[in-house]
Amino acid sequence: MNMRISAGEFTERSLQIIRDLKHLEGPMLPILHAIQAEFGYVPEEVKPVIASELNLSRAEVHGVVTFYHEFRDHPAGRHVLKLCRAEACQSMGSDRIADRARQLLGIDFHQTTLDGSVTLEAVYCLGLCACAPAAMLDGEVYGRVDEHCLGDIVAGLSR
Repeated sequence: MNMRISAGEFTERSLQIIRDLKHLEGPMLPILHAIQAEFGYVPEEVKPVIASELNLSRAEVHGVVTFYHEFRDHPAGRHVLKLCRAEACQSMGSDRIADRARQLLGIDFHQTTLDGSVTLEAVYCLGLCACAPAAMLDGEVYGRVDEHCLGDIVAGLSR
């Protein structure tokens, strides 16, 4: 989700999200997920707001955002292609699939194509270990992905 929004709007919308969720036990992750759902990523401007509202340091918020691969610090492309990098998928050839994806898209993990169409992300389990290697495109999972299947998936992104 790419959108133009001012820093003031980030703060105002984030404060509402934080106040709606800060009563939860361990509210940081639900707040970060809600903010990413709202903006498509966790804007840098929001980290001090979260820290202030949760009585934490900005370093603590930054540490959580950067620890989890699920959180982005910039907007994603129109499509998000996630490739599983966990052990089961690696044992079934996910390294070769990742190399092919990077080659086809011309980007590395955590990058977006220049036209903004695709963001490539690594994930560490899609729950399809029996069907490894696995991928997910815009929330739809694919099992037993091979180079041919990946080529079809990537070709479909430009249609």
